[in-house]
Amino acid sequence: QVQLVESGGGLVQAGGSLRLSCAASGRTFSSYTMGWFRQTPGKDREFVAAITTWSGGSTYYADSVKGRFTISRDNAKNTVYLRMNSLKPEDTAVYYCAASLGGSTYYTARQSQQYAYWGQGTQVTVSS
Repeated sequence: QVQLVESGGGLVQAGGSLRLSCAASGRTFSSYTMGWFRQTPGKDREFVAAITTWSGGSTYYADSVKGRFTISRDNAKNTVYLRMNSLKPEDTAVYYCAASLGGSTYYTARQSQQYAYWGQGTQVTVSS
């Protein structure tokens, strides 16, 4: 069982930056692929980024955030981060952290159904 708690969301102007954090419980954090997804009202949850196991794991990004967002993890702190730069109004959403024991390939890391554990979400609002 893994419990996830996101933090770091807020209101920022377009072009600004935020760093989201996701703190995980449990002693097997390093075994999980960690992902970030986002959702806006009336839309399906959308893949943002993922990082596979261990600190040197592979990273994957949605095309819409590639070059602007960076995912990283600190296994000693049981925490995964999402650094978001050059934010745009279309990045406005609730951002969710998720953990998966699978989902380690280019394709499966993007699939929300691969993730068994989810945080409660943190709101990110980007004003124009």
